[in-house]
Amino acid sequence: MRSPRLTIELPSWVDGLVDWQRRYPRPEDRMALVIAVGHEQIRRATGGPFAAAVFERDSGVLVAVGVNLAVPSHNCVLHAEVVALMMAGAQLHSHSLGAEGMPQHELVSSCEPCAMCLGAVFWSGAASLVTGATKGDAEAVGYNEGPVFPESYAHLERKGMTVVREIMREEARALFAAYQAAGGEIY
Repeated sequence: MRSPRLTIELPSWVDGLVDWQRRYPRPEDRMALVIAVGHEQIRRATGGPFAAAVFERDSGVLVAVGVNLAVPSHNCVLHAEVVALMMAGAQLHSHSLGAEGMPQHELVSSCEPCAMCLGAVFWSGAASLVTGATKGDAEAVGYNEGPVFPESYAHLERKGMTVVREIMREEARALFAAYQAAGGEIY
């Protein structure tokens, strides 16, 4: 027996959907892209109903996209936020989005991060976090988001991260209904 190999790739449709040259100046522009990616993920049945993206905060340049790959990859940590952060690190050739000399980065997620993803956001070096649907929205359809508390977000803010929640919440929450209607597995 030999050790397994792990390769993480986004679904092939991502590059056809995402306009990598476009600037996304407003939080709503960024969230609209994330939600569109989430809907395409559901339509193509390539994973769960969560999507995320990393942007340069001030310029609106798109750095990376992430979708939930936990079920198709048989990997419990490949949540959309983690995938977006991993792809951003690979794109920028850096283990930190807050590395010296880099512009500030923002993670935009279709839903408030679960406990694991919130930890990843903290360690990522991102300057800001923008979310759509809430933890309660995810839990209402059966997801277990783990121990995330108001203090969790207060800690991020005390450490200098800007947190903006419930941007386009209704549109982001609609991802859950679409996923359920498509017969998606709650995991």
